[in-house]
Amino acid sequence: MTVNTPLCFRGKKILAPMVRVGTLPMRLLALDYGADIVYCEELIDIKMLQCKRVINEVLETVDFVAPNERVVFRTCERERERVVFQMGSADAERALAVAKLVESDVAGIDINMGCPKEYSTKASMGAALLSDPDKIESILTTLVKGICKPVTCKIRILPSVEDTVNLVKRIEKTGIAAIAVHGRKKEERPQHPVHCDVIKAISEAVSIPVIANGGSHDFIKEYADIETFEKATAASSVMIARAAMWNPSIFRKDGFCPLKDVMQDYIKYAVRYDNHYTNTKYCLCQMLREQLETNQGKKLHAAQSTQEICEVFEMGDFYEEITAIFEAKKTSLETKTQDEDDQMEDPDVIKMAVRFDKREYPPQITPKMYLLEWCRKEKHPQPVYETVQRPLDRLFCSVVTVAEQKYRSTLWDKSKKLAEQAAAIVCLRTLGVPEGKLCEGENHLINKRKRGDQERFISRDHGEDPAEPSHKKANFVEETSDMNVPKM
Repeated sequence: MTVNTPLCFRGKKILAPMVRVGTLPMRLLALDYGADIVYCEELIDIKMLQCKRVINEVLETVDFVAPNERVVFRTCERERERVVFQMGSADAERALAVAKLVESDVAGIDINMGCPKEYSTKASMGAALLSDPDKIESILTTLVKGICKPVTCKIRILPSVEDTVNLVKRIEKTGIAAIAVHGRKKEERPQHPVHCDVIKAISEAVSIPVIANGGSHDFIKEYADIETFEKATAASSVMIARAAMWNPSIFRKDGFCPLKDVMQDYIKYAVRYDNHYTNTKYCLCQMLREQLETNQGKKLHAAQSTQEICEVFEMGDFYEEITAIFEAKKTSLETKTQDEDDQMEDPDVIKMAVRFDKREYPPQITPKMYLLEWCRKEKHPQPVYETVQRPLDRLFCSVVTVAEQKYRSTLWDKSKKLAEQAAAIVCLRTLGVPEGKLCEGENHLINKRKRGDQERFISRDHGEDPAEPSHKKANFVEETSDMNVPKM
């Protein structure tokens, strides 16, 4: 497929992918200071495939949200043409599925083939891929053919220069746009010297851009050192990890900014984009380093919220100001959404403000069951539920149709099942039919269940088939809708 993005990997200064560091605040800060391209932290394919893409109108971001509501990847328009999404994968089809999921929101896709940590290698990802060239070729070829954005990969060097060069040549043939090379073997750590000669040999052996990585300890102490490392490796570009983690203003041509200013700038992005406080604290601790034992460092270590972190850095007023702006924006969006709901509302729908609280009902008895039982008794078709999810807050609302009349609750719920139960309650209360609450006294469905149990015991004692007929079971098992939940 034709690459339709201006992203180029020659003559660039790049923020390396770093676990827990390469989240949105750090990426934006690096761009502010002069980075040309920023890589996100490695995100595992299986975890990403569980996510839903959500437009966050309050933050003005695109969020990829896990089933537990945790934001796995957050990005915004500011970095859209310069962020490369790095994933951990050992399967070509899964990698392609993730790439297609995020393709419209990023500038490129990278496969991690260099991480030596066990959490990556034990799943045959990261540096484990270096011993399986066939799998490398399969993953990269599938991605290059399957998406429109440029594909890159990041590797470590092999025990011999010859083997490393041969592997890179094979990788080049897959059609990737560039290759990042960390100049250490998978068993080597930052204290070991970076092998500039191997990176140079790779740079001279292939025609695609080679991005040199691993120079923070030996070479890169300030901005001018970036060019020194680039020349020593004959690379097309330089990727910086730890030096940028310690002070992202390493990308600034005019030299470092005072660390205090850098940390405050980082905190502003962390608050602005609702970064989780544990991640914010971790990144700030990496910047403080030897100052962690100072009074400020100890206060930071003790902070248990974004607000407390802001107070440590005398930014409490900023936190309150941004929080107030967000609350006002959320309220405005909710009002707008409600107005749109009202305008689009079917006037024939009967509405009540109710919620389903399972504590008010006997175990395994629900309003949906009562409504289904009533429909069968009255010879009506079974209830039909239509459920929608609101993108703003990801809450659900359900409309139930019974005897050609629609019913719904005006309150939105946190799950599809709760929304359906609320709709059933509205219908039952409108019809004046019992809904099964404990306060209603004797529960005929429970008694029916008990009679069914007794009949099964009697049948079993007489040697009859104890299996309950499927038509009888349906009276006691809550029916669930197979309908997909659309976004409203």
